[in-house]
Amino acid sequence: MEDVIRKDGRYPLDAFSFLHEGLTKAVRDVHGGETGPTGQRHVTGAQLCRSLKDLAIEKWGLLARVVLEKWNIRATIDFGNMVYLLITHNYMRKTEEDSLEDFRDVYSFPEAFSAVEFEIKE
Repeated sequence: MEDVIRKDGRYPLDAFSFLHEGLTKAVRDVHGGETGPTGQRHVTGAQLCRSLKDLAIEKWGLLARVVLEKWNIRATIDFGNMVYLLITHNYMRKTEEDSLEDFRDVYSFPEAFSAVEFEIKE
């Protein structure tokens, strides 16, 4: 998989590690750890994008957008490009209903990452 990612060159390996972490979060958020009716834990492109946004804010707070931009991720379609690179090379699967377009304009990065709210923990 690393060779495929490096050859493609659009996004660094760290971005794909983040994608994997976000996918795990999305499955947990959507299915609560349970498998779906066919034994799979499918999530939609939009669901994955929302979980990735939440994860980025959890991990990096106000720096989330900066970190993502360093990895050439500037819009939700970039998450889709990463997913479909892995699908093309059989590292991920999709359903007949899934499309790269499911990742387009799920949310605006400037809006999603400008109003980050922090919970103060004592």
